[in-house]
Amino acid sequence: MPAFDLDTELTAERRHLSESRAALARMRGRAEALFSTGDRVAGDAYTAEQLGRHMARRVKELADDPTTPLFFGRLDIEEAAYHVGRRHVTDDAGEPMVLDWRAPLSRSFYRASVRDPQGVATRRRFGFVKGELTSFEDEHLDRGEELGTSSRILTAEIERPRVGPMRDIVATIQPEQDELVRAEIADSICVQGAPGTGKTAVGLHRAAYLLYLHRERLRRSGVLIVGPNTAFLSYISAVLPALGEVEVQQATVEELVGRAPVRAVDSPAAALVKHDVRMAEVLRRALWRKLAKPTEPIMVSDGSYRWRIDAEPLRRIVDEARRDGLPYAVGRERVRARVVGLLQRQSEYRTGNSPTDAWLRKMSKVAPVTGFLDAAWPAVTPEALVAEVLTDPPEGVLDDEERAAIRWAKPPRTVKAAKFSPADLLLVDEAAGLLERETSFGHVVIDEAQDLSPMQARAIARRSEHGSITVLGDLAQGTAPWAAAEWRETLGHLGKPDAAVVPLTIGFRVPASVLTLANRLLPALGVDVPEAVSLRSDGELAVVPVADPSDLDAETLVEVTAALAHEGSVALIAADAAVEQLREHLAAAGIENATPDDVDSEARVTVVPATVVKGLEYDHVVVHEPADIVAAEPKGLNRLYVVLTRAVSRLSVVHAKPLPSPLG
Repeated sequence: MPAFDLDTELTAERRHLSESRAALARMRGRAEALFSTGDRVAGDAYTAEQLGRHMARRVKELADDPTTPLFFGRLDIEEAAYHVGRRHVTDDAGEPMVLDWRAPLSRSFYRASVRDPQGVATRRRFGFVKGELTSFEDEHLDRGEELGTSSRILTAEIERPRVGPMRDIVATIQPEQDELVRAEIADSICVQGAPGTGKTAVGLHRAAYLLYLHRERLRRSGVLIVGPNTAFLSYISAVLPALGEVEVQQATVEELVGRAPVRAVDSPAAALVKHDVRMAEVLRRALWRKLAKPTEPIMVSDGSYRWRIDAEPLRRIVDEARRDGLPYAVGRERVRARVVGLLQRQSEYRTGNSPTDAWLRKMSKVAPVTGFLDAAWPAVTPEALVAEVLTDPPEGVLDDEERAAIRWAKPPRTVKAAKFSPADLLLVDEAAGLLERETSFGHVVIDEAQDLSPMQARAIARRSEHGSITVLGDLAQGTAPWAAAEWRETLGHLGKPDAAVVPLTIGFRVPASVLTLANRLLPALGVDVPEAVSLRSDGELAVVPVADPSDLDAETLVEVTAALAHEGSVALIAADAAVEQLREHLAAAGIENATPDDVDSEARVTVVPATVVKGLEYDHVVVHEPADIVAAEPKGLNRLYVVLTRAVSRLSVVHAKPLPSPLG
């Protein structure tokens, strides 16, 4: 365009941005007014409470962050212009000023091309600086003009330095990502994503998309995000609220199964057995062997009457309930109800009257009935079942060595006194699932899923039995002793064996120089995954050998200081044992630093233990002594692969010991 036309267009777009923000403020104002007066317009207390919750949620959804662009694109279709943004904004007449990125029409912003323009004449991308519109860039698809990944604005947004939590990627979603984001709610999918391919963002944006399309359904059943640790969940916590989704639950597996406090630590051998899927069978057998066939009749006194049920009908009731395949506790109550039903029939036949509810409740609790139940179908708690198994592990599933590994050296005197480890709580959760069904979420997103043990996967499966899942992970980044080598087995434990496995291999965040170094490790990791390919050639890589080991920390400090000269976040990643020493070294040099759990810290430098860095990204990464990271655990090379791929601009590897041989 001529310069004059450019200025005119830019002025018009800025005006539309200003008017859209004003319209959003009015929408929020109306929601706040309804929230404050809801108790007066509602017909009753219950309606008032429901309306209040709805409007409070609506007020949160309409929050505006002036540093975040309200819209990032525009589509010109049949002489009409549609601005695409993070949420739907309408004027006072209800006409759209900004289309939600999840709306059907917005799909064309991500998928339209010269080959398939989808009716789009022009696609416009906007450049912003701290929420202020500064530039725009047009693709005239009707003239055969398409920028693709050579878009200056798209590239700048992808490569923009970041400080603090992860941000959304609605302005930069690529067609292959958009296809996954907009998958049907009934579809369970597994994304095998190489570092920097945006798999985490895809999962979060899919959750946001499904909430937009199936809001009432998912509001009732809920959406759950499962992450590997609290640092990771803190890192991603701002993404969905920025998209207007404020009611999504986030948890680690440990939080999901945390029915009791953790007061014990397992040996590696015990943990390995307890995470094994065979423990589910151990618990199942231990539970169902508690059933006993009735051998005696029961006699129930009822005023001047006495009711009798012979052993044969009692055996039939127990056998039928067992064949029904119900959870154990539900089956017990089914047996109780059928026994009371037989008593009721006798009473009706003899008295000619239908018993009252009070009579039925009384009969369900009389001593002969409860005594029969306790003998034939005993009451059990999850904690008691696990304590029983760990006190004397039964034969038949585990070998003698495995049984010895999990056997409690000193059994507790009572179940309440039992000290459970994290793996024990998985067993308790499994036992609880045998007793009663867990509430199922409508959709569950599981990140870093390659590290799930079979028992962890089963815990998640119980919470997604009637919903779909999005599984995110990278087999090459598996670091747990039970890490998956292929996806089918894990998907089976998650209850979705037929989920489609979709690879993402094109990296948008991690520079090519960094991936080239990390990819050298792949042949040694024991998994069959394609190498990641990066579209970025702008990154910097420095491998810094240190001749004298006593100078290692000082040289590390030099690299951290150099990183601070650039914009963006800085991470110093080291073996866990070295973290405290490095933090003290930085503090002594006057460099403020934090840990990943310090979510409110404004320090630019984060010192990150190698074991918790998975899923996190930083503009500049300094890796301290790779050999120590590798030596710290059996899957140390996998851990190093994770560590090396956390950088999105600059990577410095500082070492005094020889680099691991695959790096050359």
